[in-house]
Amino acid sequence: MHTANEHTAVHTHRTEGVLVIEIRNPPVNAASAAVRQGLMAALQTLEADPQAQAAVLIGAGSSFVAGSDLREFGQPLQPPQLPAVIAAIEQCSKPIVAALHGAALGGGLELALGCDARIAQAGTMLGLPEVTLGIIPGAGGTQRLPRRTGLLRAIPLVCRGERFTATQALELRLVDAVVEKDTDLCAQAITHALGLQGRKQRIRDEAVPAEDAEKIAAAGQSALRAGKHQPAVVAALSALEDSARLPFGEALARERAAFETLRLSPQALALRHLFFAEREATRPPAEWKQSAQAATPRPLETVAVIGAGTMGAGIAIAALGARLNVILLEQTPEALQAGIQRITSHYQDRVAAGKLTAAQVDAAQARLTGTCHWPDIARADVVIEAVFEDLAVKQTVFAQIDQHARPGAVLATNTSYLDVDAIARATTRPQDVLGLHFFSPAHVMKLLEVVQGADSTPDVLATGLQLGRRLGKLPVLCRNAFGFIGNRIYNAYRRQCEFMLEEGAWPEDVDRAMQGFGMAMGPFAVADLSGLDIAWRMRKAQAATRDPRERYVDILDHLCEQGRLGRKSGAGYYTYAEGRQSPASDATVRALIADASARRGIARQPLTDTAIQRRALLAMVNEAALLLAQGVALRAGDIDVVLAHGYGFPRWEGGPVFWARQQDPATLNRELEALAQISGHGFVAGDLSILLNP
Repeated sequence: MHTANEHTAVHTHRTEGVLVIEIRNPPVNAASAAVRQGLMAALQTLEADPQAQAAVLIGAGSSFVAGSDLREFGQPLQPPQLPAVIAAIEQCSKPIVAALHGAALGGGLELALGCDARIAQAGTMLGLPEVTLGIIPGAGGTQRLPRRTGLLRAIPLVCRGERFTATQALELRLVDAVVEKDTDLCAQAITHALGLQGRKQRIRDEAVPAEDAEKIAAAGQSALRAGKHQPAVVAALSALEDSARLPFGEALARERAAFETLRLSPQALALRHLFFAEREATRPPAEWKQSAQAATPRPLETVAVIGAGTMGAGIAIAALGARLNVILLEQTPEALQAGIQRITSHYQDRVAAGKLTAAQVDAAQARLTGTCHWPDIARADVVIEAVFEDLAVKQTVFAQIDQHARPGAVLATNTSYLDVDAIARATTRPQDVLGLHFFSPAHVMKLLEVVQGADSTPDVLATGLQLGRRLGKLPVLCRNAFGFIGNRIYNAYRRQCEFMLEEGAWPEDVDRAMQGFGMAMGPFAVADLSGLDIAWRMRKAQAATRDPRERYVDILDHLCEQGRLGRKSGAGYYTYAEGRQSPASDATVRALIADASARRGIARQPLTDTAIQRRALLAMVNEAALLLAQGVALRAGDIDVVLAHGYGFPRWEGGPVFWARQQDPATLNRELEALAQISGHGFVAGDLSILLNP
């Protein structure tokens, strides 16, 4: 017998004595108000149907439920809320089996944990990533999960938002069985539901397993450090601890109260802003809909990487991980062998860490071809140049690429700040050229700036975006200009920080203030880490065109002239003596800075952390306004995505644009006037209204 009930977002039908409850809310079956209402109606149908012995809860399409609808979180939540739905599942007199595939994340996993059993298809990803959005699981995730996993495993899963596979979920007792992808998941779940013979199996009735208290405390402290003691991490840990010491109902209520407080917090608002900005960034803007978005990407199976240094090897690893064929080209056999060894060492480390099997590594390396012969790149669909950051060198390489790449191949330069159009002019096909700015290490960092040259065709841009997504990157489109989005803003930030050195701050003052704001590292520590000679080389290249009236701080130049190139030379802005716990600026650096102040005629005065932070942030915000006005950045949100993913901007502040929108506009404009005055000739003040009015 077969009966069916249609609801906007939830459909039901009965088969073999089991009511199948199917969630249909594409694209990821988010647990929206409509879904929650539909589930409550389906549960009433289940209770009222004497022919239904049990139910199977399943998601249509490619996923179970990949989380709640975040668009609802900034508003009053509509009933029924998810805890009420899960309570109704637990109170239902008939057992309900969750059939998981694709993703069961956040509210989706909480919904599954409220069921009586769970069957997962191989490849399903599960997790409670709420802390990454500035909130905590608010529908029992912090209470039901540790009853199966124990607190030692629950703490990193919840406090770090770690995702895990169906196989790992089986080991953690979070699912009852894992079925292969080619099996009928719904049929398997129906069989399991019938096998329960009407028995309810509520996780809430179980006790949290007893474990070593000292180990639990250590795991908690580790999670707090990793989460920088952000409010969501603190609240998540507290809720998990409640699961072991309070009655279920009381702990559940405390979890929900914390969730409600956090969802409207500044950190949660900032993180939700980034969440949506990240998704929007990968889509061309509205005016491109008839070009880049509609264009069909070119073939993408084989990638040639020119240059096997650190960056080139990283790009090759990323491409191999995406199951692409890779041709790695170098000038000499020795340089090629060094590059291949970099790749081999990476894979050896992954195998040793248990992240990859030997068979997976063998398959990846079988797709790698090393060569010193230019004609070998003729079979590549995409050619990515990753050589020395020098325009003349890159133009020479592109002239070679032009001779040997097949017609129709996409030609990409991995430049950080050079003119993509000047590089494209070294070829006879500038329409096939674009920029792909990878961030180091290229196989780890998610950000990828996809740079449109003056002649780049829509299908070339579409191919660049597709390659980025296939590599697991977050591709952000931008137009060609010095430094693109990220380096242009970072350059303005660093320049303002150098001004503050002349005015009275020491490197450690600026770095401390910016780390206090939440930056991963201060600008001078970053400069030492990356090598001062990189910026020095760029400055020397720009020297001929620099306006002599422009305020220019030459402290870095003098450091480099003395051989202080950063960590790699043992000294830069800081010294890195062996055995010293932390780097420190020494007498040489302080003398150079004091001399710079004297030559500028500045009487040095200390700057407060707040003054340093606001000037540095305003420099970023001003440059962001200029980039948006000039059309280099296509959307304000793209700027925040780039700074958060590539430059250590604290995610819980949302990015420089989001930060600016939280400030008083009159105060910002007044401070910008002061910044322009102190920065001197050449400083261009942007129109902040372009950023402040979303």
